[in-house]
Amino acid sequence: MKKIYLTIFLFIIYIIANAQQVGLVLSGGGAKGLAHIGLIKVLEDHNIPIDYVSGTSIGAIIGGLYAAGFSPDEMLELFNSNDFKLWSTGKLDREDLYYYKLKDEDPGWAKVDITRKANKIKIVLPLNLVPEQQMDFAFLQLMTSTTAACNSNFDNLMIPFRCVSTDIYNNKAIIHRDGDIGEAIRASMTFPLVYKPIEKDGMLLFDGGIVNNFPTDIMKKDFNPDVIIGHKVSNLSKKPDPEDLFSQIESMVTQITNYNIPDTIGILLESKTDDVSLLDFPKANYIYNKGVETALLQIDSIEKIITRRVSPEEIAKKREEFNMKKPALIFNNIQVEGIENDNQRRYIIQSIKHSQKTIDIHQLHEAYFKLISDEHIKAIQPLAYYNKRTGFFDLNLKVEPRKPFDAVFGGHISTRANTFGYVGLNYKNFNTVAFNISGNVYIGKIYNSLSFGARMDAPTQIPFFISANYTINSWDYLSTASDLIFTNIKPSYVVQNERNFRIEAGYPYVKTGVIDFGFSLSDSKDNYYQTLVFNLGDKLDETSFDAFACHARIDKKRFDYKQYPTAGDRKMFQFQYINGDETFYPGTTSPIQQKTTTKHSYFAINALYDKYFEIRKRLTLGLLAEGVYSTRGLSSNYTEAIIAAPAFQPTPNSKSMYLEKYHANQYLATGGKILFKLNDNLHLRSEVYGFFPIRDFVLGPDNSVSYHNDSFSRASFMGLAAAVYHTPLGPLSAEVNYYEKAGQKWFFSLNLGYMIFNKRGL
Repeated sequence: MKKIYLTIFLFIIYIIANAQQVGLVLSGGGAKGLAHIGLIKVLEDHNIPIDYVSGTSIGAIIGGLYAAGFSPDEMLELFNSNDFKLWSTGKLDREDLYYYKLKDEDPGWAKVDITRKANKIKIVLPLNLVPEQQMDFAFLQLMTSTTAACNSNFDNLMIPFRCVSTDIYNNKAIIHRDGDIGEAIRASMTFPLVYKPIEKDGMLLFDGGIVNNFPTDIMKKDFNPDVIIGHKVSNLSKKPDPEDLFSQIESMVTQITNYNIPDTIGILLESKTDDVSLLDFPKANYIYNKGVETALLQIDSIEKIITRRVSPEEIAKKREEFNMKKPALIFNNIQVEGIENDNQRRYIIQSIKHSQKTIDIHQLHEAYFKLISDEHIKAIQPLAYYNKRTGFFDLNLKVEPRKPFDAVFGGHISTRANTFGYVGLNYKNFNTVAFNISGNVYIGKIYNSLSFGARMDAPTQIPFFISANYTINSWDYLSTASDLIFTNIKPSYVVQNERNFRIEAGYPYVKTGVIDFGFSLSDSKDNYYQTLVFNLGDKLDETSFDAFACHARIDKKRFDYKQYPTAGDRKMFQFQYINGDETFYPGTTSPIQQKTTTKHSYFAINALYDKYFEIRKRLTLGLLAEGVYSTRGLSSNYTEAIIAAPAFQPTPNSKSMYLEKYHANQYLATGGKILFKLNDNLHLRSEVYGFFPIRDFVLGPDNSVSYHNDSFSRASFMGLAAAVYHTPLGPLSAEVNYYEKAGQKWFFSLNLGYMIFNKRGL
């Protein structure tokens, strides 16, 4: 019997000693690396073991996820998700935009920080194309529990793992064997100019592909497996596309790498996806299938080299056992680095925790993106460490405040006369509360403006803001034959000049809404002709209105773009009370030759509903409804009554035109939109709206004005058809607008930028 036991024991020792150990090496290559998932799927389906994994860049991401307990199906689902789309592009989900934190929208294209170094003013340009906030939080969410489960030792992962990044100053490889696995992967995939580098231990870490895009040597040195399966997806031998910036960057920064694996120690597989660019992640399924095809073509050779097998049940059990070790993401202590003083530190911590002892990952997600929406914070790299004593995670935030000064440049360029330029300047500072002082100027043919303002934000249990603004606005509506910038423009027929001082206070209503209250003092002057027949020397009629107004408003907004949105919604309700004096001064063509003064004391209610519904992947429908009810009395003449009445302006172009058919003190308006998305940035849209005055104005003798006896006595329609491409600078559009307008109804234009103006007093 002892002899039998000894034989069994020796046989077990022989099996263990001769069991093949298999290492998997995954190259970098941007989105092409999603083929790695297809390879791993085929290996698992054919019971091929994977005992070690090493990778660079995208290979580090795929290899790290696999080592952390993610199955191939889970990885593919992740890369196909809308979450990953946001991470890889740096776009914030509209659900994560904290509306009350945002300043009033402006037509800015680009923002640059301004700082002072060595007594010189320096403009700090962005150094990365993709904002890192989404990606950094994603790695915290995906990998923090994994780091705790392996006790920060990558040998203790479900699959022992290595990845490589580049110390850019010393131009040497950094091998990641321990520490925070999310930070290690994030460093390995930080492609220069695309993503911001990781700063660790005094080093700036970039993509490992700069020095080692295929870490076979690390696999041999650290694990020395019996067999190595290598998978190459990068093809740097191909000449970069002269029209593809990312292929050129990839060629410049990635050094020539030895991808050879001797037949004696393993096999090299290569998936060719020449039609996939560096950031072509939307082609995830196509790239995945390329990896599957590559693996299936070579599976017979792989099975001959590797004789050991692992069953799906063994892999599933191993994955489940490792995932069970991952603690729940609950955070206790918060530490903040990178800021100047304790008051700033308290501002950040108070914005996250308030009086709570612990917060979970969902609460942290909400607080993190609230801070990201804060214009005082440029970037936050979150890292967390498991505290065995407390059973919670300690959160470490590496905060990069924005420079105190920044400048914003933008505007609107058009083939029509509504072109204008925009420059904004901002000064920011925060301690226990945050302050912002800002100013801007618009310069154009139809619109000019100058504005100064200040805002204070307090991160209390219920956050709130207080703001004050002084603004000068001027609209100069021109009369043209075809309204193009190169046509012969006739004299102005309506000019509006307005000054206002506003004070507002508000607090958040859910994440994407704000409730605010305020008052304003307004001084406006409208100059106009009450006739279509006038000479250049004629003096325009003038109506001034000096008013006090107060308002209460609830506004919930979550569009994906601030102009020509394709998703999201807005719901707004506002109550306003206005009291003021209207004075009319006749011009040389006026049918009324005496000065008149009219007192107005009235209230106005405005409600808006604007929502987009995704019907299919490429088809979206939109619905807009707006209602205004104002008790304002009639003005001294018909023309001023129309100018002073609220206007329905649902399209960007309509905001730059004086369209008398769409003005009324009380009206209902509604319309529909059809959008066809050609890709993430390009879409076709058509919009049709109907405008229905509840009580329409009636022109009387000598240009007097009265209300129509019947409600809804007329209807006016407008439409838009456009092709819109959302560029990094703003929307580029080719559009045709239709209005019920005397003399001309159709308007074609090419446009770049935003039709967004400073606020009026009323």
